[in-house]
Amino acid sequence: MDSVDLEVLKSSVRWLDEGHRALLVTVVKTWGSSPRPEGAMLVVREDGLVVGSVSGGCIEDDLIDRVRREGIHIEKPETVKYGITAEEAHRFGLPCGGTIQLVLEPLAEAGGIRALLDAVERGELVARTLDMASGQASLGPASATDGVIFDGNRLTTIHGPRYRMLVIGAGQLSRYLCQIAVGLDYQVTVCDPREEYTDTWDVPGTTLVRTMPDDTVLDMKLDERCAVIALTHDPKLDDLALMEALKTHAFYVGALGSRRNNAARRERLKEFDLDDAQLVRMHGPVGIYIGSRTPPEIAVSILAEVTAAKNGVSLPTILQVEGAKAAREISAGASSDCHV
Repeated sequence: MDSVDLEVLKSSVRWLDEGHRALLVTVVKTWGSSPRPEGAMLVVREDGLVVGSVSGGCIEDDLIDRVRREGIHIEKPETVKYGITAEEAHRFGLPCGGTIQLVLEPLAEAGGIRALLDAVERGELVARTLDMASGQASLGPASATDGVIFDGNRLTTIHGPRYRMLVIGAGQLSRYLCQIAVGLDYQVTVCDPREEYTDTWDVPGTTLVRTMPDDTVLDMKLDERCAVIALTHDPKLDDLALMEALKTHAFYVGALGSRRNNAARRERLKEFDLDDAQLVRMHGPVGIYIGSRTPPEIAVSILAEVTAAKNGVSLPTILQVEGAKAAREISAGASSDCHV
């Protein structure tokens, strides 16, 4: 769950406590391009005050206008579609003929929003199932691979803590990477026991720890919603983090370094009883190949690869640093041969 949707839950509970009527709006299905994914939420109060987002803005405007004109009179959840026609898609700013289906749910204690917020704030990953006929909702355990399910009768959405990112090293590259990661809504922890780096760390929105990397990995109890990126170039620190992170369910584990250094790193990690299945999970050299040279460009490259992994996108070899550089070397060699 991103911080926007968390604010939706917090506002929903607060408005319930204050006695306001409000609609909880959830994206349940999209066709074509859509500005927000399935499961995205907003809550709109009877006076038109809104928190959250389900589109680029035009659908929100229509919902606010409808609530202000008609009030909130529905007693049970309903569905509504936007963008069914080309004219409507253009009107509501849906790209390329996109269509979006929403569930409008009148806020009530029976919806279990308060219990849902409590579970999320405890760091639990939960599934909320809403019965469309009664408006009753129940909570149950969920896994990181679960998604939104809507069959017209029941709506199941997945809610949990924000994605977490552990960055090893507080150097210059880490500064740029963490700034972007915070913007991508990761809960960022930076680990570096070296005083010469940590004493000047001042990136807003991050948590700095000075413990050893392996201890930090164990303390964080990494799960499927976590990424680990080792950036110190110091094997004594990076390897400690990697040897523990590769044993976890983190969706991304990577390390900065050349192809030669990463090959040597894999050999070193074998000495820590890591098997081939664990070692193959390590991304290294990290990032996608975009010809990046400066720290900001390298940060963009790394986070592009992390984003692909988070979204379940398999990158072709030609986009991976190792594959792309190998292909360029082969191409350069062939070109050289042609000129002999």
